[in-house]
Amino acid sequence: MIKLFKVKEKQKELAESANGKSSIKKQSAGELRLHRDISELNMPKSCSISFPNGKDDLMNFEVTIRPDEGYYLGGTFMFTFQVSPIYPHEAPKVKCKTKVYHPNIDLEGNVCLNILREDWKPVLNINTIIYGLFHLFTEPNSEDPLNHDAAAVLRDNPKLFESNVRRAMTGGYVGQTLFPRCI
Repeated sequence: MIKLFKVKEKQKELAESANGKSSIKKQSAGELRLHRDISELNMPKSCSISFPNGKDDLMNFEVTIRPDEGYYLGGTFMFTFQVSPIYPHEAPKVKCKTKVYHPNIDLEGNVCLNILREDWKPVLNINTIIYGLFHLFTEPNSEDPLNHDAAAVLRDNPKLFESNVRRAMTGGYVGQTLFPRCI
């Protein structure tokens, strides 16, 4: 054990003498936990993760979901994750970058998922959130909506809802709103 500490001290000294200051960045507890969560990811095969700022910035990443069933079959939906340094004591901030006609995602990309708000607990992880997002596309929830119009159509006329989703995903208008193609 003592030898390990001496090796770390020697590496730090070498780094400091090489450029006058320490180049070893101390990771926050949130970064360490997030690193573990990412290394243990077990996502559905229709989901992927990317790091647009490089692997050095684990706290900001993107998840792409391509539902393989349900109303949103064939669509591609991108989400950004911003993780706080106090993660897992605070849920990540998740936004949908793809404009989508969905009862639980508003037109600004805000996501209504209980585990991102009132039901967040530190025992939950990134994998849980990704499965929650994936589930929103396979089973949209009209009982807890952000987009009340879409929720009302889903609840009252599922066939019209399906038609609206298809129109939105192929780059058309639903009401007064134009949706970009995502299929």
